[in-house]
Parts: sequence; C-alpha cells; structure tokens
Amino acid sequence: MCGITGLYAFNEIGRMQAIHLHKANESIAHRGPNASGIYNSHFAHLGHRRLSIIDLSEGANQPMHSTSKRYSIVFNGEIYNYKSIRQKLELKGVQFTTTSDTEVLLEAYIHFGVKCLDMLHGFFAFAIYDNENDSLLIARDRLGIKPLLYAVDEDKVVFGSEMNALRQFGIEKEIDPTSIYQLLQLTYIPTPDSIYKGIKKLPQGHYIFIKNKNVEIKQYYSIEEKITTPLNISYDAAQKELLRLMDQSIQERMVSDVPLGAFLSGGIDSSAVVALASKYTDQLQTFSIGYKDEPLFDETYYAEIVAKKYKTQHTAFKLTQDDFYNHLFGMLDHYGEPFADASALAVNILCRETKKNVTVALSGDGADEMFAGYNKHLGEWKSRQGGTLATVISSLLPILKQLPNSRNSVLGNKIRQAIKFGEGLKLSPQERYWFQCCWRDTPTTNSILSDTFLNSVDQEAFLSRKNAITQSITGDGINDVLLADIQGLLVNDMLHKVDSMSMYHSLEVRVPFLDHNVVEFAMKLPAEYKINGQMKKRILQDSFRDLLPEELYKRPKHGFEVPLMKGYKTALRSWVNEMLDDDFVREQNIFNPIYVQQLKNMIFNSSNYDQNQVWSILVLQHWWKKYNP
Repeated sequence: MCGITGLYAFNEIGRMQAIHLHKANESIAHRGPNASGIYNSHFAHLGHRRLSIIDLSEGANQPMHSTSKRYSIVFNGEIYNYKSIRQKLELKGVQFTTTSDTEVLLEAYIHFGVKCLDMLHGFFAFAIYDNENDSLLIARDRLGIKPLLYAVDEDKVVFGSEMNALRQFGIEKEIDPTSIYQLLQLTYIPTPDSIYKGIKKLPQGHYIFIKNKNVEIKQYYSIEEKITTPLNISYDAAQKELLRLMDQSIQERMVSDVPLGAFLSGGIDSSAVVALASKYTDQLQTFSIGYKDEPLFDETYYAEIVAKKYKTQHTAFKLTQDDFYNHLFGMLDHYGEPFADASALAVNILCRETKKNVTVALSGDGADEMFAGYNKHLGEWKSRQGGTLATVISSLLPILKQLPNSRNSVLGNKIRQAIKFGEGLKLSPQERYWFQCCWRDTPTTNSILSDTFLNSVDQEAFLSRKNAITQSITGDGINDVLLADIQGLLVNDMLHKVDSMSMYHSLEVRVPFLDHNVVEFAMKLPAEYKINGQMKKRILQDSFRDLLPEELYKRPKHGFEVPLMKGYKTALRSWVNEMLDDDFVREQNIFNPIYVQQLKNMIFNSSNYDQNQVWSILVLQHWWKKYNP
C-alpha cells in the first residue's frame, strides 16, 4: 500500500511542471512513510511513497525498473495472487530479483500488456511507463478500492492517489458548482467528477493509455457484463459456495510481511471476516470502537463476544465526545475535496489506534451493498411489495411529519425512517433510489442556496450525473439497487472513507468481501436469497450462523453513527459560528443568508434536525476556507 503521483508532458511547457513532482510526492508522504522515490525521463515523471507490506527490502522500493530499464512502475495496492502469476512468468524464462508483487506486476505488463489486468486478484492503482515507445498506462482496480485522480490539458497529464498531489502541479483549479450541488445532496462527489472542473476520478475498472499526445480512457472490467446470467443454485448450495469463496478470499489476504489484524464492530460482516481469518493465525489482533458518552451507539459488547469466541487479542477503544472533537480538524484538513460522511470521524480514530499495533487490517466493508444490509434496502423491498404497511404509512404521513425525528434517539429515528419510507412511496423506483441516496433532497437543496449560486449550477449536467447513478434501477427484485450501490455509494463513500482515513495513518485496510469472485457470485444470486420481509443479508447471516455467536443475530443495527449534535452546541460552537459567519456567507455567496441565520438558531436552540445535513454544510465551509478558491 502506497501513494503514487506523476506527470506526462506533451511538450516543454508541460515538462516544466515536473519541478513540482517532489512537492507532490511529499504531499502524500502519509500514504508511504517507509521510502520515497522519483523517476524522471524527458517527458514522463513518476513519484512514489512506500508503505512496506510485502518484501521489506530496499530492492522492492519504487519507482521500480525492469532489468532492461525500458519499463518503470509506481504502484499502490496489493496483488494477492502474485505468486501464481510469478510462476507463469518464470516458465517464460523471467528471472526475478525481488520477492515483491510490484516486480510481478511490472513483468506481467511487459509480457501480457493490458490483458494482465484480467489476471490480477487484489486492489491497485498504478502507472507503468515504456520509455522506448514513450507510452504510459495508468490503471485502477475493478471495484475502485484504491483511488486515482487525473487532469488533462493541452500540455500534460498529471495523476495521483490524492487531490493534494495534483494540486501541487500547475493545473486550473476552477470550482465546479454542480459538484457542490451533488455534495450537498449525497455528502460526496461521485466519480468521475471532483470539486474542480478540470480534475477527474478515474472510474473503477478503467485504465488510461497515453501515447503521442493521445489520451485514451477504456473500461476493462464491468460488473454488469459479469452478472448477466443468474445462477441456478439452491439456497443450501449457495451458502456453501459463499463460505468457500470467502474463505479463499480471506486466505489470500492474510499474506503479509508485517503485523496483521482486523476491525471488529460486532456486526455480522466484520465478525464473519474474523471467524475465517482466525483459522490462519493463532495471534489475530482485533480492534473495535465504542462511545463512553453515547450508549445508544456503543456496540463493543458484541465485538467482545466474538473476540472471546475466537480468542483474538482484542482492543476496544472507548471514545468520549472530546476524542472526536480533538481529531476533527486534522481529519478535515486532510481532505483534498469536501467529503461529508460524518462516520469518517470514527473511522479516523479507529485507524489511528489500530496503526499503533498493526500495519494491515481486514475489514467487513462491501457486504451491506452486496447482500442488502441497509435499512433503505428493506424499505425499498417493502415499497415494491406494497401491502398494509405502505397503506398505513401513507395515510399517517402528514401526522408523522409533525413529530420530532432525529437519528439521536430510538423513537426519533423510527419516525425519521417512516417519513422517508412514506415520501418514497410517491416516487418511481429510479426517483425513489435517488431520494434514498440523498441526505437532503433536491427541492430542499434548492431552497438553501443563493439565487446566484443556483444559477451557476449546470442543471443539464446534474441530471446527466444523476441518471448515471440511477440508470441501473429497473424496479424488479432488489439486485438493481445493490448494483447501483456497488457502482456508486460503495466506491464514492464507503471505500473513499476507509482509504482516506486509513492511509492518513499509514494503515493498509483489506476488504475480503470485495474480491471480484465474491462480488460476481453475490450479484448473480436471486434477490430472495438476500432479503425478505423478516431478514436483511439473509444468505450471509445463514451462511455464518454456525460460526458466530447467537447474540449477534438478536442485536439491532445502528450503523457507524457519530454523535455530533451536542458538540455543535458546546465544544464546536465557536467553529460552527465561524463557518456560518454572516459576512463569510454573504461573501462566499453559495447559501441563502436568511437560511443560514435560521440554521444557526436551530443548531443552538433545538434538537429536531438532522445532524448530518448540518455536517455537510460545515465540511464544505471548512474546505472552502482552507483552499479559498
């Protein structure tokens, strides 16, 4: 796991920007504290920061060059099946000088070209330069686990693992109002767009090939193409196959030359990972996070039950409100573009504490998106079924909307969910999916913005981006929703959150559920294997039932929430006032000043609001002040 950056110049003007490569490389030093390297040719320039995981020797440092010196690579990620690929290459006469997966990847490209991408098991973002024909390949893994951003102008292409690396080069940094418009609805800016008009995110399963000033972006992997034929398999057989595939995935991801552990929330997903991983080591370290001040959100009890069953070396971090507030600003300053998933606060601290013990951690991310684990999935299933519940909620909706609703209490959250369910019943499946994705719907977003800013939003572009997110929704079963989540929510929110927070602390996080073989299998299963009126993640829960404590099956699912509302009124009050200062808001001219005044009054004098909607505004304001466009 590492950080990469680089530049490919089309002319001497672009080549002059290579003077910023060192600074760009240093901006991502947290991603790789163990080694730093730079390669310069006439027009291609590559930078690398190394977090040593496999083959800790200096010989495995990057940029790495082929024996002939024709090819050079910078690589972020892990190739889990590198040993089997190495054997194939050795049969072709290739002689290796290291035991690293980087050298295997480089030789695989040399011998198989871009077809080597189909051979790889793992997650990655890499660039390989061929100095003989002056070409550059830049690729991102199938599911977008590792990030890759790029920018193209008439003089050059620049790329990197993080926005802050690209920002060091001389590229135009014009804010994209349409991206801010999306952010305020979704809490993130979806691929391929970014906060800047000229900087893009390379979509998952794509590569860029550059030669002779020609920049070609191609897709090499599509989940949709892999799942066109549903599996004809019994429920019992499907459970066994899921266990086999997950066991295989876990076994591959246990390869490491540094200490390895696992996140353990006490939910089914992370517990399943720990249950299988404990087969391959008798010293598995596990880590969980809980809240001293908020018992509603504290789930460490369940994590400790699993840890005891599998005899792991378990550490539970019990956090106070102050723990969150003390680490909040460092996290926000780390973001290259505004990102408003508040649960990143907890992930940030979990990664920081975990890194004190291990360098690699396994995670249960991805299971909810594949197996229908969110409340919105159950809500969508019930919406499509219709029946008594839908009729009752629809009739009670006007009354429910008058009641206090908040994520900060059990009853308030139930009311909030019922209102969202009722509002969604009025919509088509595609519009309902968008509504469920949004923390703030489009009409509400329009109402909080200034007229000037709203007029700057490209509504045609927004509708095109929205359609890209909802286009797979057909209204049948539930697999259409899960596919949309994998292609959108997972890569843009969940994976981005985990990568940015883990690499902020030089921690590698591996995601066994997102082995492409597991994903393709899961997405070929019938919808009823995943969800019915009584159970979410049905097949996942049933597959691991004999391996997990019974208590896990009786616990409520709260999600990875972070309690912020109290902080807005107390420890964060001065920050809230600064971010929502009247003069700043008027000068910035994004928000309606009257709305902001009402918002401040609500924050300081009420508890009947969504803390996450407020958070999205505060995050944007903090980013704006830091980078002041």
